Amino acid sequence: MDSSTITAAWVAGWAVNRSTPAPVVEPWGYRVDVGLPGHEFRHVLPEPDEASVRKLCETVTEPGAWLKVLAPPERVAEWITPGWTVPDDPGYMMFSALRRSVPPAVPVPPAGYTVETETRDGVFRLRVTAPDGSPAARGQIAGAVDGGAGPGGTAVVDQVETSRNHRRRGLGRLVMRTLETAAADAGATTGVLAATGDGLGLYTSLGWRLQGPLTGVVRGSDD
Repeated sequence: MDSSTITAAWVAGWAVNRSTPAPVVEPWGYRVDVGLPGHEFRHVLPEPDEASVRKLCETVTEPGAWLKVLAPPERVAEWITPGWTVPDDPGYMMFSALRRSVPPAVPVPPAGYTVETETRDGVFRLRVTAPDGSPAARGQIAGAVDGGAGPGGTAVVDQVETSRNHRRRGLGRLVMRTLETAAADAGATTGVLAATGDGLGLYTSLGWRLQGPLTGVVRGSDD
């Protein structure tokens, strides 16, 4: 898949996952109004260049604005203007073909752990609870992308997380295989996600392919 196709699917699916308004198409990419403290809105640039990034940095002055740029952080750092910073954690755009997983490909939770799922507003959500009742892992996937998760549809994975005290027990693999299966059952054939450095190893081990770097840039306060 090319960067523009992957980014279009990811932005649309991210908005569904986070219950934000639909993305607005701009000449340089997309704008999503998030409306959260410290994350008012984001601009996504699938094919960035220095001129586009600099123009946005000079135009957008609201604290809590974000840019998501499909370029390496060291390059983006050279393009941004004062007031903008590149967070320490790098990001990676990834994709994978989706196929139904059947036992034993879909792992079972460790003894004492329970799995709950629900589908609401186009999003399939999964939660894993530890034996003591505390949250252990979670993840979600928006399958209603590109006109619905029909043949050729794309599903977007989001908010995959394993609590620190419950890592190294196969919960990340359990979450991902369950999400992939749910999306494939709904008719999606391709998955897209934005990985953090912590998640890159897991997704790679599951066959997800790296499209390229995804660098976040945030506007701070002028105070």
